[in-house]
Amino acid sequence: MENIIQVKHLNKSFGEHEVLKDINFHVNKGEVVSIIGSSGSGKSTLLRCINLLEKPSGGEILYKGENILNPKNDIYAYRAKLGMVFQQFNLFHNHNALSNCTVSQIKVLKRSPEEAERIAMKYLKVVGMQNFINAKPKQLSGGQQQRVAIARALAMEPDVMLFDEPTSALDPEMVGEVLEVMKDLANTGLTMLVVTHEMEFARDVSDRVVFMDEGIIAEEGTPEQIFNNPKEKRTKEFLQRILN
Repeated sequence: MENIIQVKHLNKSFGEHEVLKDINFHVNKGEVVSIIGSSGSGKSTLLRCINLLEKPSGGEILYKGENILNPKNDIYAYRAKLGMVFQQFNLFHNHNALSNCTVSQIKVLKRSPEEAERIAMKYLKVVGMQNFINAKPKQLSGGQQQRVAIARALAMEPDVMLFDEPTSALDPEMVGEVLEVMKDLANTGLTMLVVTHEMEFARDVSDRVVFMDEGIIAEEGTPEQIFNNPKEKRTKEFLQRILN
């Protein structure tokens, strides 16, 4: 299997506080990997280090075998290969849905406006938002905004999609529509790394589940192993708390 991302001995500290401690893991092409764990376990920080929104304090992040922390590497070219979906949607409020999905294509990938629009429409259709292309974010529900945000990330045609708790800011009735879109994407063979507290999604859609606790990877395995037969006491306690 082709390794797309490999993290080796990654550390991250904020001042005296060590948030990530010696993290080692990888994501293969076409794989869906879910990262679960309590709040404050380091999940989102790990994702933010992978796309260099946070600068790691030590270790390596390899993208297709190249250490992207090497100063010679072009951070922006690397970031363009990663689609990022945030908790808070992060849409441009003065742009409509279509324009939200074209602006980065034109600026970063240097696509023509016509090509950018064609690709944006393709992915707005994928997420079921093709009828809302003229709507500004404030005219859309949270679930609709998050679907536009997913289309925006997909329009960059990235190698990997990173999702940082994409449903945590949504009202309960909107969570389902976003998870449906993510399940459909997983079925297309897209490489996905998902930080989530939606245990059903992690169990049903992932190829692998990573359980983080206090800044370390406490356990990882198939959904079957992690949910039905966890080895670590901490994993068992976390799942009992969450699932009961």
